[in-house]
Amino acid sequence: MSGFLSHGLVPIAIGAVAVVLLLGLVNMMRGGSGNTSQKLMRLRVLLQFVAIVIIMFTIWVISK
Repeated sequence: MSGFLSHGLVPIAIGAVAVVLLLGLVNMMRGGSGNTSQKLMRLRVLLQFVAIVIIMFTIWVISK
């Protein structure tokens, strides 16, 4: 199980955060809607929370 978490879920969670961050940067550089930027910012914060929870759970599972 720890292999799936550390080699599967953690990279997916980090990748999702990176993709949303890049989408927000592209939107900002193009002068896109402020509404879209705000939604992407909220989504990024939520995904960062999920990624931290997954990482902490993975560390807990590995340490057992």
